[in-house]
Parts: sequence; structure tokens; C-alpha cells
Amino acid sequence: LVPIMVGAIDAKSEQLYGKVLSEYFDKPGHLFIISSDFCHWGTRFRFTFFDKSQGQIWNSIETLDKMGMKLIEKKSAQEFRTYLEDYGNTICGRHPISVFLQVVNHSETAEIKFVHYEQSSKCHSMSDSSVSYASAICFSSS
Repeated sequence: LVPIMVGAIDAKSEQLYGKVLSEYFDKPGHLFIISSDFCHWGTRFRFTFFDKSQGQIWNSIETLDKMGMKLIEKKSAQEFRTYLEDYGNTICGRHPISVFLQVVNHSETAEIKFVHYEQSSKCHSMSDSSVSYASAICFSSS
């Protein structure tokens, strides 16, 4: 287990680091742990995206997060980057997640599956705030 901190990097660097780390991914004895919150919603986070067609604010947040989660499960680094650019979702670990997506793209057997999702609170008004949390596992499909 080798801790690596990933800061704000561009797509080219994400690809480079993903390629470098990919040689360790499928080898026995290596464990990758990527940690990130998902949406930080509320005026104190300067992010208040709200799609009223989803009903309550918390539903809109969940829908937004799950859109990103589906792209991660799809292992699509480019679509995940486009999603972040389009919606501005405040996923703190967007760069480590993107590096990891580059890593798993070099594996023929890697699968990613989200297993749990929660919000710190259910936002009902624009004065509320919430942080989302999601857990995923990555495993070999062979």
C-alpha cells in the first residue's frame, strides 16, 4: 500500500499517472484505495445546482451524483470529465478518481460497482446544505 496524494491536475497528467500506476493494478498484492466525498451542496460550498424536475433538492443532488457514479462504473474518464465540466459537481476527489479510471482502463478484467450512497442531510430549501458520500468496489470480473 503506497499512499499517493493527487491534487488539481489536467487530463493529460491523469492519463500519464494512470498509465504509470496501471502496471501495478492487476498484480497480486497491490491494493488501491481512492477516497472522495461527492457533492458538497449549499451556499456555504458555493454550489446550489437544482433541477426542479427531480422534485426536492435532495433528489436533484442524488440524481446528479448518480449520473457521475454511472460514468465511473462505466470506467469512462472522458465522460466523467465532461460531466464535471457540464455540471460543476463539487466532487473533492475528482482528480484521484480520474487517475484511477485511467488505471482501470488498462485492465481487461476490472469492474467498478457502487455499493452505497448517502447524504449528510436531505436538503429541502436553498438555505440547507449537504455532503454526499458514495462507496464503490473495484474487482476483477475474471
